[in-house]
Amino acid sequence: MNAIPDEAARADRLYQLIPAIHRIRDAERGYPLKALLAVIAEQVNVVEDDIYQLYDNWFIETAEDWAVPYIGDLLGYVPPPGSGLPPDKPGSALPPVLVPRREIANTIRMRRAKGTLALLEELAFDVAGWPGRAVEYFKLLNRTQHLGHLWPARHSLADLRDGDALDRLGGPFAGIARCVDTRRLTSPLTPGRHGIPAVALFVWRLRSFSVTDTPAQCIEEAGPHCFTFSILGQDAPLFVAPAPEPDPSHIAGELNRPGRIRRRAFDRRPGDYYGQSLSIDTDGWAGHGGDGPVPLEQIIPVDLSGWTYLPAKGRIAVDPVLGRIAFPPGQLPKKGVRVRYHYGFPGEIGGGEYPRPLLEASAEARLYTVAESGGADFRRIGEALARWQKDNPKHAVIEIRDSGVYVEPVRIELAEGQTLQLRAASRRRPVIRLIDWQADLPDALLVTLGRASRIAFDGLLVTGRPIRIEGVPDPEESDEADADRTCLSRVDIRHCTLVPGWGIDCDCAPRRPAEASLELTNVRAGVRIAHSILGTIQVREDQVKRDPIPITISDCIVDATGEERQAIGAPGNGIAHAVLTVRDSTVFGIVEVHAMKLGENSLFTACVHVARRQIGCLRYSYVPSGCRTPRRYRCQPDGVVAAVKARKLEHEAEALAIEGELIRVRPQFTSRRYGNPAYAQLGPDCADEIVRGADDESEMGVWHDLYQPQRRAALSARISECTPAGMDAGIIFAN
Repeated sequence: MNAIPDEAARADRLYQLIPAIHRIRDAERGYPLKALLAVIAEQVNVVEDDIYQLYDNWFIETAEDWAVPYIGDLLGYVPPPGSGLPPDKPGSALPPVLVPRREIANTIRMRRAKGTLALLEELAFDVAGWPGRAVEYFKLLNRTQHLGHLWPARHSLADLRDGDALDRLGGPFAGIARCVDTRRLTSPLTPGRHGIPAVALFVWRLRSFSVTDTPAQCIEEAGPHCFTFSILGQDAPLFVAPAPEPDPSHIAGELNRPGRIRRRAFDRRPGDYYGQSLSIDTDGWAGHGGDGPVPLEQIIPVDLSGWTYLPAKGRIAVDPVLGRIAFPPGQLPKKGVRVRYHYGFPGEIGGGEYPRPLLEASAEARLYTVAESGGADFRRIGEALARWQKDNPKHAVIEIRDSGVYVEPVRIELAEGQTLQLRAASRRRPVIRLIDWQADLPDALLVTLGRASRIAFDGLLVTGRPIRIEGVPDPEESDEADADRTCLSRVDIRHCTLVPGWGIDCDCAPRRPAEASLELTNVRAGVRIAHSILGTIQVREDQVKRDPIPITISDCIVDATGEERQAIGAPGNGIAHAVLTVRDSTVFGIVEVHAMKLGENSLFTACVHVARRQIGCLRYSYVPSGCRTPRRYRCQPDGVVAAVKARKLEHEAEALAIEGELIRVRPQFTSRRYGNPAYAQLGPDCADEIVRGADDESEMGVWHDLYQPQRRAALSARISECTPAGMDAGIIFAN
């Protein structure tokens, strides 16, 4: 097979076909013929690429997204109602998560398998992209045994000695018989479960993300023998690394789904989890050679609540529910503890070991690689920065190629026109831990921007201190030149986590709740933050002589760690001198800015105050009543208040109805604390005006692009089509 030529060769391929004498004469005249043929070759390449893609569009595996519904139409595939974009957007392209590629590919096989239990699990993944487990509740009901008609496979009654069965009670893997429940599983009021026609499809919304070869955190407050899997020191439940199922007819077990690891399950079957979902490596401890993880025989599953359990010599206690590790007090590790584990989270934002596209760099950018153990140019970030400052290239990239923890001061100073990316490699999550290095100076990650310079952070987790970005004032610079600087300079933060409150305790409470995570001082640059988690943003700018800086936030969580604190503002609870654009984001805290150019599909849990209301628009978002905002369009709770007023009730009744609606549509979250698995995820009781309140009928907030309402609607419709008549089939969220 011939290799695909690069772009330069494809552009010159027509030129290479002409005789050499013409190329010589063309070179003498400055290559005008070569330039002409390059333009023609560009159009030829476009036509050829389209021809090649037309062939690929014949197959569901390689077809473009727009062609997938046409292939489905050939099979009689009909999209379920409520599963895509609203009908007023027929020309909009479907997001990749809503493209029914897997469902169309398996359409014929699914039609043949209608009525089978395993089909429901396949539907959960093919239609909605969720792992699922189907449960027939009539098999879990009590029934009287008849000597002439025995049921040997009937589930047993509750055995108080069987702790593992009791631990699974009420979940997707329950095995204890129950009394009949006459309420229907799909009831919109109070749904029941254990009915005769009930079939439940449990789905897992949280995903299991890996953390590989990273240091554990020593909890010195509890003792030198106490550690946590999480480097931040919080109690983080460990999740299962799902194993593939052997065949499509297999009914999923606990090891096949990304749920939390239970203590009882880890105690009974430690080999199913240790080595696959978690492992511990400590070089030289108890004779361990350091050539692999600690052997399973030395691991004891226990409950480490309160750190009261002390393991015997030569043993390591592990609590998968709290994510804790305990060594014998008289046998401490001498060379550190490194761990591998999985944690749960709704999606791919913040620093994490998930595949992500890297920010494009200049073709002439110089690359400096960093890793703690071999395979890179440098072992520390400071060493790479020192070499970068010595070489002084115009464009550079410092790439961290492992998931290590870097405890060192970071200082970056960019000259005029210089660009730098400090990024993690794809599928890596390095941690930059900033500590109190200097008693008389702050210890933030400090960046000094020159004129028309650019800095980018990508894929990092920063804890302990904030990122402080400063500009260099130039007294001779005019206001017109300052406007150019604002356009040319840029700050990019992508797929990063700037821990809200600088750090978290074991219960995920912030350590320094009043401190900012990102400080912008006299930067006069465009700031873009995407797919990130961060705390308070503080802007210090000259409000008299300078124009406000543009700040764009998309697919982010901005957490002030309290409704009464500023999420975006200025020191002293002032107004940030910035023009803000917020898309598909969740903001916990008060927002006070000069102006808001656009707020779209976002959740603001506290008030938004802008100095200039005549600029911009706030649309399809939630913002509390009584805020000073730009003009609003289809926002909440404005919509429900208008609906109550349209009923023209009496004054007292109208006031009570409005108060009730304000409470009903207030966003409900599974968790508001960073460090919990379901952080910023909308709760099951959240109002439909929020769950379906975005412009494309998806949910408002940071998880908008998951399109979970559409996926749930599509899955519900397909379940009804594929279950026998009279069955009561419904969806239950396992997490």
